Amino acid sequence: MNPGILCAALAYIAWGLFPLYFKQVAAVPSLEVVMHRTLWSLVFVFAVLAVRRQWAWLGAVLRQPRVLGAFALSALLLSVNWLTYVWAVQNHHVVDASLGYFILPLVNVALGCVFLRERPRPGQWLAVAVAAAGVLWLTVQAGRLPWIALVLALSFGFYGLLRKVAALGALEGLALETLVLAPLAAAVLGWWAWQGQGALVQADAATLGWLLLGGPLTAVPLLLFAAGARRIPLTTMGILQYISPSLQFALGVWFFNEPFQPARLAGFALIWAALCVYTLEGWWTARRPLATSPDARA
Repeated sequence: MNPGILCAALAYIAWGLFPLYFKQVAAVPSLEVVMHRTLWSLVFVFAVLAVRRQWAWLGAVLRQPRVLGAFALSALLLSVNWLTYVWAVQNHHVVDASLGYFILPLVNVALGCVFLRERPRPGQWLAVAVAAAGVLWLTVQAGRLPWIALVLALSFGFYGLLRKVAALGALEGLALETLVLAPLAAAVLGWWAWQGQGALVQADAATLGWLLLGGPLTAVPLLLFAAGARRIPLTTMGILQYISPSLQFALGVWFFNEPFQPARLAGFALIWAALCVYTLEGWWTARRPLATSPDARA
């Protein structure tokens, strides 16, 4: 197997199985889980940087206020995404969370058009329109917007937009983002512990172990993703990315037994149809130059 495909697939499988992890720390409030995840991610990432002696970038970045400001904003978006996702899993909304990541590729198309002046192809616009119809149907059925899915898709979409134009790679970027958030997280966790509250003083050893494990569980899939993205075409990454929400959806319906009314299936079907259009259009566009080249015609 192509090592890039293996790395990317492992990353998406890990992200798809995240609900199993967050269920293990369901007794800990979601905000506290995010704080622990931030703190232990920083410890793990800095340990990796120390092993690789990869520090030169940090001094340069600290002297660039605009870069620091951009990463402070991306850190805020990341924390909103993490908090919403953890809350959704802990409150039995895994299916709604999966919807957010099914919508995400189409949100990326819209953001690229608005902010990067990209020109989506007709097939991509068709996919966005069909997905919008699916979201509208789910809104009508529920009597409210599918806010969990939209917050997840929009927060990570804008986060990806910022990271797309950022000057740092995946490892350095995560290190800087967690470095921005960690002082606040450490201060709040320390204050709670001083007051005799929070998981650090109230949780059992197993729960503390799961919280500590949040660091590598956050960083390792990201590093696998970065390794895969450098080795395989973007079209292949676009297809592999559906592994994650598909696993989340399956866990929500068949493992956690979340209610899934038949009427909602039509909305999901529209979004899945949009993803099929989006994927096939990307695959066809990627193959078209090969089909018209002299070697291909020979």
